[in-house]
Amino acid sequence: MGRLIARRPVLRIGSGGASRRVDALAVEEPLELRVDGRALAVTMRTPGHDVELAHGFLLTEGVIGSGADVRDARYCDSRDAAGRNTYNVLAVGLAAGVPAPDAGVERNFYTTSSCGVCGKASLDAVRLRSRHSPADDPVRVAPEVLAALPDVLRDQQRVFDRTGGLHAAGLFTAEGAPLVVREDVGRHNAVDKVLGWALLQGRVPARGNVLVVSGRASFELAQKAVMAGVPVLAAVSAPSSLAADLAEECGLTLAGFVREGRLNVYTHGARITDPRHFAHPASTSHKAGAV
Repeated sequence: MGRLIARRPVLRIGSGGASRRVDALAVEEPLELRVDGRALAVTMRTPGHDVELAHGFLLTEGVIGSGADVRDARYCDSRDAAGRNTYNVLAVGLAAGVPAPDAGVERNFYTTSSCGVCGKASLDAVRLRSRHSPADDPVRVAPEVLAALPDVLRDQQRVFDRTGGLHAAGLFTAEGAPLVVREDVGRHNAVDKVLGWALLQGRVPARGNVLVVSGRASFELAQKAVMAGVPVLAAVSAPSSLAADLAEECGLTLAGFVREGRLNVYTHGARITDPRHFAHPASTSHKAGAV
């Protein structure tokens, strides 16, 4: 499998002068996803948990709805200049009767690690109908539990501790217990790995769970949560206006600026237990810089 961390010599310059050292960098490599022999997408990702990534991507793009929709997933023979397998091409076979992906799902065979939407054949392909709507999920989450989840997520970011260069996503119970945490150079990849894990574990729809992301809540991340039936999405930084619109429309509870014991609830706040019992001086109008 590919490496998670690469080492590179750097010249560090500061008030005390200059020194040479070896720095740890998060590895970024392309992954080409093929479905039934056809190239579907290429994404820049951190190697590891690629099968989860593929399942999560196909789930949140509406190609599959359960683990049973995938017949098999295997690495193809991709070689570097030295003849070594790069593990950068993953072939997925769909189960009998599962329709091939629509042309609108294609991302012109390339997505960046920073933005999963960029390069889509059509923005209309993003507005998918979920097979697992969270709208009727009765889960309730205490505000103090929700406010604490980013710290739990951060404590489990092992590669970030060494590189400082990765996003993270995690799936938690309503009581705050972590189910899975994944890291990646792309925030959408981290979410796909988490939701792919949930799919493979038979946890989709992810009823009663909270999805936590280490950065902002974009439209695509809200869409991914809806597609997997996640009822609550919490982001350390701000949501976009389109993410809030989608969350409101689809019954997703969306919280932003969840850090330092504070949070803003943008949609479907009825899932948050009585906030009057949340003893913190901050108001819900609190804002902070983006992470």
